[in-house]
Amino acid sequence: MESRDSAANRESKRMKTSDNLERNTRTNWLLTLVSRITGLVRDGAISRIFGTGVFASAFYFAFQIPNLFRRLFGEGALSAAFLPSYSTLQEKDPQLAKALATLTISKLFLLLGGIVIVGELVLWLILSQQTTPSQSLQLLMVMLPYMPLVCTVAIFAAMLHVHDRFGPPAAAPIILNGLMIGALYGFSQVFDNSLHHLMMIGVAVVVAGVIQIMWSLHALRRIGWYTNNTSGARDEMKKMMRRTIPMILALGTLQINTLLDGLIASWPTVFGASFFGLEYPLPEGAMGSLSWAQRLYQFPLGVFGIAVATAIYPLLAKQAKDAASFAATIHRGLRLVVFVGLPASAGLILVRDPLAAAIFQGGNFTSDDALIVGSILLGYAPAVWAYSMIHVLTKAFYAKDDVMTPVKIAILVVFLNFILNITLIWTPLGTSALAWSTSICAVLQVSILMVLIRRHIATPVDGNVLRSWGVTSALTLVMGALVGVVMKTMWLENGVWVDSVYCLAACVATGTIVFFVGSYVMKMPELYWFFGRKS
Repeated sequence: MESRDSAANRESKRMKTSDNLERNTRTNWLLTLVSRITGLVRDGAISRIFGTGVFASAFYFAFQIPNLFRRLFGEGALSAAFLPSYSTLQEKDPQLAKALATLTISKLFLLLGGIVIVGELVLWLILSQQTTPSQSLQLLMVMLPYMPLVCTVAIFAAMLHVHDRFGPPAAAPIILNGLMIGALYGFSQVFDNSLHHLMMIGVAVVVAGVIQIMWSLHALRRIGWYTNNTSGARDEMKKMMRRTIPMILALGTLQINTLLDGLIASWPTVFGASFFGLEYPLPEGAMGSLSWAQRLYQFPLGVFGIAVATAIYPLLAKQAKDAASFAATIHRGLRLVVFVGLPASAGLILVRDPLAAAIFQGGNFTSDDALIVGSILLGYAPAVWAYSMIHVLTKAFYAKDDVMTPVKIAILVVFLNFILNITLIWTPLGTSALAWSTSICAVLQVSILMVLIRRHIATPVDGNVLRSWGVTSALTLVMGALVGVVMKTMWLENGVWVDSVYCLAACVATGTIVFFVGSYVMKMPELYWFFGRKS
């Protein structure tokens, strides 16, 4: 017992003094890069095997539901409320921190397990009443058990982050992608029925959730997070839940909006092509095309933008009472997300068509399908920097125990987004209207957050931040001009797959070299931060 207590004390002292934002960001983005690449391989396999028709849209709609709960209960509200509580207790009373972790995991698994049981019964009743059972609902029945598994993994990840271990959580999605790819190709010649093939992929998703649990427990084995005595943590649990409820309201509105976007895109797949007597403006494959475009813009966002927010949150939670350190960390975060997010936005706008063709074209996915995905990506791409900044600023509010401000902003933005969605889909924008609505609302949301963060930071944007943004903008313009020249020279619309790959490779190489060489010449410290160094 004495040796364990001394180890816990050493761990607490190390946590108090560690500031590894750059190193942890690097770990996150490197492993997330691998995860996102395997995710693109997975989605490319789905596009080639199933095309843009009803099956791909049904799968993505069903897969969206457990992911919605993951973002809400796992990586979202509960994780955001749990992390600062666990971090504080780990410094003051490691044994009580263990009790809180044990109580949180057990309650979460019981709650979500109950929701799964009720959900399966409701889905079974709905399907039993349908003459032609909905493919989306059948697939949802298969994948719903993944929900409590992935949410539990997200809480384990928050614990690991507090202990300055970012590698295992960032690697966990690779397990999911690997099993899905194996099921996609391993069963491609087994089933004549595409729905049965997709159901086996759904089974692979659930199996991946079990393996992710085991992976997380292995990473936590030296921390000793579990305890049989949780009685002392009940008051801490109540405090945490008081923060969680408004966070659920904020993130819940955002996730409801995501679900509504999916319903709008999936309406022909789930409910039929008629909308209260009118011909629905979106095609059956709209959900598939929307999902693929989302995967492309989320690649740089997930690789680096969210990596910064993930690494910065436990640090901000520790610095919440140190105004100078808190502000300095926010400044670094804002500089980092724009340093990567702004050129990523410009790059995605320019290479959207060859990118969609290179990743998805082939088999049942045609060059015309790639252009549709590219047109949707054009709507998402301009706000990659804003999506990244929203994550950083929201975590800053949470670290200051101010959860209601993001709630109010989220409700406003979700309402506007929904109005734009149901209005613009009837215009020539079609499916891409959903993407443009998201971008417009993201820019509005980050603008409001930047104004209101002044409640907690006297100068959220100081001279160093402005200079960094200015240099990044100038380098992005130069990079964009040169990439545009390469695109004009090499891109052949409706060309063969290999031409798209060559064009994409040339554009990415040009943009990367120009931007990073320019950053080196301008002696931007963000370039060193990007690679995990202080300066």
